Amino acid sequence: MIDHMGFPVSDFEASVEFYEAALAPLGYGLEVEDLEGEVAVAGFGLPGEPAFFIASGDEPANHRLHIAFKADDRAAVRAFHMAALAAGGTDNGKPGIRADYHDNYYAAYVIDPDGHNIEAVCHAPEAN
Repeated sequence: MIDHMGFPVSDFEASVEFYEAALAPLGYGLEVEDLEGEVAVAGFGLPGEPAFFIASGDEPANHRLHIAFKADDRAAVRAFHMAALAAGGTDNGKPGIRADYHDNYYAAYVIDPDGHNIEAVCHAPEAN
């Protein structure tokens, strides 16, 4: 439903490193990076399809974002969680079923370097 989204980050280089590591298990990579202008921009997504952008800027607003990235399977959700923590994220919900959403809602949550709640979610039933 969403074509693309973006927001400013307080430490551009640290955020690029965080998102590169956290999104790699989901199959998303750094697709574009423009360091030439007044504002540095990095775009992540599937090969040739950047859809999630961060930009250098002032401190983020007082409200924090919640972003959920689609994962192909539950193993990718677990790998995302481990990679995000290793990259400096803070645990905000270990991988597991969130039955209050639906029976197959398998997700993990981390807080990124700017305090945003980042989620990886798989809606498919567990593979046999």
